[in-house]
Amino acid sequence: MTTTALALAAAWPPQADGGVRPVVVEADCSGGDLMMRFGLPPAPSLLDVAAAAGKPYPGSLLGAVAELPFGVRAVVAVPGRRPCTEAVRLLATEGGRRVLLGEEDNQGTVLLDAGRLVEDVSPLLRAANEVVLVTGGGAEALTHVSAYGLDSDVFAGRLTLGVVGRCPYRAEEISQTLGIERVLFLPWDTKTGGMMSSPRRRPLRTTGHRIPPLVAAARKLARQLASGRDHDDEADSKAVEQSRRGLVHATADDGSES
Repeated sequence: MTTTALALAAAWPPQADGGVRPVVVEADCSGGDLMMRFGLPPAPSLLDVAAAAGKPYPGSLLGAVAELPFGVRAVVAVPGRRPCTEAVRLLATEGGRRVLLGEEDNQGTVLLDAGRLVEDVSPLLRAANEVVLVTGGGAEALTHVSAYGLDSDVFAGRLTLGVVGRCPYRAEEISQTLGIERVLFLPWDTKTGGMMSSPRRRPLRTTGHRIPPLVAAARKLARQLASGRDHDDEADSKAVEQSRRGLVHATADDGSES
């Protein structure tokens, strides 16, 4: 599970869905780590959501939600490649997408963390309203992005590249080279990452003063995604720019979606 996906959920604007908090779904074919990290029970999990996808009345995604210690709701995956790969395949079917989208009277924002971009997650990416590709800021990591072909017409207008850690290139340079219109820099925030890995119950600060650098960047991105990318908050921009000044080199999951 990428830290970016969890930070996005924590920073998601409450007015976007009438105050309803988003749900993060650990839709990673390689398996998840939240279950072990926080000592969560093996059920409900992603497997239960996938099993419901083939039923005439699959019920709500909320039935499989767990509350993480820092206030984010998540559907966690089991730590195993084979069962998770099959679960992701089922989620990519019409029935699975119906479960993820919810009924008309039970809809909100679902953030799918699909891990690395493998063939099995392609249908989920094609169905998503927005796709955020997270990669490192080094030349090798950015070169890998071009191999995924996400700058095609299929993803036109709904693709954002999140660059984590120190990066020698400007956003405009990356955008022109990779053909991705929107590029956002995300700080390597070890303190916030550690907080989101701790079993201690402690909510993240998402408003007011002294917002963690990663949360400030995630809040800017979340508001853009929730409002069709038209949001432009000067305070958010300043906070993100300040966070970039202290960046250190980081190794990120090249090509992971959040």
